[in-house]
Amino acid sequence: MNKKICILLGAISFILFVFFTYLVHKDLFSSLDFDTTVRIQNHLSHIVDTPFSVFSLIGSAEIATLILIIFIALKKKLKSFFVLIPYGAIFFFELFGKVFVKHPGPSFRFFRYDIGFQFPSSYVNPGSSYPSGHSARTAFISVLFLIMIFNSRRISLPLKLFFAILILIFDLVMFVSRIYLGEHWLSDVIGGALLGLSMSLLSAILI
Repeated sequence: MNKKICILLGAISFILFVFFTYLVHKDLFSSLDFDTTVRIQNHLSHIVDTPFSVFSLIGSAEIATLILIIFIALKKKLKSFFVLIPYGAIFFFELFGKVFVKHPGPSFRFFRYDIGFQFPSSYVNPGSSYPSGHSARTAFISVLFLIMIFNSRRISLPLKLFFAILILIFDLVMFVSRIYLGEHWLSDVIGGALLGLSMSLLSAILI
C-alpha cells in the first residue's frame, strides 16, 4: 500500500475516532449499546461462555504485545521496532478515554466471563469502559498482518484472500465476544477498532 495513502487513511480514521469519542461522551449510544448486548446474549447459547472467555485472552495486553513483538522480530528490520510507538499510543488513548470519557461499562448482570484466570492488565479499571483495548489491539495487529500479506509477492492472490477472510473472522469473533461476555458495549468496540485501525495505518509505513 502506498505510504501516502496509509497516512491519509490513518489520519481520517483517527479523526473519526475523535468524533465518535465525542458522541460517546455525549451518551448518544446508550440505547443502541443496551439493545445490542441483550440481543447478542439472547441469540447465543451459554455454551460459548468458556470458548469466548478463553478467546478473549488473546486480545489482552500481554498476549497481543507478545504477538506484535514476534511479528516485528520476524520482519528482521530495525525500523520495524518503531511500530511499538503507535502501538504504545493505543494504551495512552485507551487510558485517557477510560478516565475522561463518562461511559460506565455493562452492569454485572451481563457478565459471562467464566474462567478463573485473568492477566494483570484486566484488573486496571479506571471506571469507564471506553474504548475497548482488546478491540484496538486486535485491529492494530490485524491491519499490520493484512498489509504485510497483500504486499507480499510470494503469496498468490487466492491465498491472500483466504488469509484476509480468516483475519476478518478472527476480528469479528473478538469484537462480538467483548460484547457477549458483558465486558464492553458496542460503542466501546467500535471506538477501539477505529483507534487500532488509525494507529496501525499510521505505523504501516514502517513495515
